[in-house]
Amino acid sequence: MGNPRDNFSPVYDVVGIGFGPANLGLAIALEEHNESAPRDQAVTALFLERQPGFGWHRGMLIDGATMQVSFLKDLATLRNPTSRFGFVPYLHARGRLVDFINHKILYPTREEFHDYLEWAAAGVDHLVSYSSEVTEVRAAGDLLEVVVRGPGGSTVHRARNVVVACGLRPRIPQGVKAGVNVWHSSELLTRLAGRTADARRFVVVGAGQSAAEAAEYLHRTYPRADVEAVFARYGYSPADDSPYANRVFDPEAVDVYYDADEAAKNRLMTYHRNTNYAVVDLELIEELYRRAYQEKVRGRTRLHIRGVSEVTDVRDDGAGVVVRIRSQATGAEEEVAAEVVVFATGYDEQDPLPLLGGLAPYCARDAAGRLRVGRDYRLSVDGLVNAGIYVQGGTEHTHGITSSLLSMVAVRSGEILRSVLERREAAMYSDDEPLALEGAAHD
Repeated sequence: MGNPRDNFSPVYDVVGIGFGPANLGLAIALEEHNESAPRDQAVTALFLERQPGFGWHRGMLIDGATMQVSFLKDLATLRNPTSRFGFVPYLHARGRLVDFINHKILYPTREEFHDYLEWAAAGVDHLVSYSSEVTEVRAAGDLLEVVVRGPGGSTVHRARNVVVACGLRPRIPQGVKAGVNVWHSSELLTRLAGRTADARRFVVVGAGQSAAEAAEYLHRTYPRADVEAVFARYGYSPADDSPYANRVFDPEAVDVYYDADEAAKNRLMTYHRNTNYAVVDLELIEELYRRAYQEKVRGRTRLHIRGVSEVTDVRDDGAGVVVRIRSQATGAEEEVAAEVVVFATGYDEQDPLPLLGGLAPYCARDAAGRLRVGRDYRLSVDGLVNAGIYVQGGTEHTHGITSSLLSMVAVRSGEILRSVLERREAAMYSDDEPLALEGAAHD
């Protein structure tokens, strides 16, 4: 394979790691800057994505499932209302603008929004290298080197700034092993594609939007199957999407959260968790209740809502699954045989440090051991003077609940771009010498 140092690329102003909605929004901001700025002020960029093409939560593109965010909170509009990459220009390009207006909705289907994301990604395709897996980021004097493994071997891309957007990692409870019949909800449609329609029982674990959507979809799609919905709450809880509660997703709310002390941050997160975590759209709750009630009327129950319960054991023998369900109220346990158990148990923020290799020990941390992140989403790294490492995601402890949500993608992209431009200009007039990072720089 050879030494990756032998295959250098030009120096980029920005190298983005990962190309989901977050870095796609940044690519759009860079593209629009370059279209309007003088040529000598252009920002050179490359985005690296290990998947062979753009894709976003494909396993949950359930027919009829809608977004929980307004179409106006797309990849660009809140940053630039006249952007050609907004959702409205997308509708015009697809020939559906008038039809969408007549539809009188704020929340498009997830399927349509994914089509919008693919359309936007195609518009900046020249900035992206797919099938490119980043294995390491390291310091090299006043630059950063991004080591990439791709179809043609290893390559090193040099950058003044790196923007890490690793996305979220599906969470499955400790002690549960994913397998042929044990899935995370993120794989739902992908896994079901290879299944026959004669399934008799599904178990769905979780109380949030994805869990309710999975239960609804399985109940609708498999008319002869029972669906067991298991969660610790008494019943599904509705999401608070009232106007004042939604202000927690406003751009200004990030400033409030970032400047607050730790106690105030904790209070704000506690107060507003019901806007996003383990909650369900009221319309979907009512639809599930309607179905369960109608089944009681007919005397044949297929949708079983097991509140105040937990799964204590899962045994997958390859042919099916045996799930032990415990009532948290009485302690009584019951074993249920099913073809599949789906864990809709959320996601964890990805830790960017494994990619940073020798740089990781130089990343500053707070008293709780969490990464110190500037308001501009730049990590504080001892020894890096002009080069910068930015993160998109993994910043809930510093920037609040919108850290991993679409609501802030457009605005955050503009803030990161502005920081890159300001620091580039400042570096032109700085005499600072880069510090040597022991064990991080490679000669």
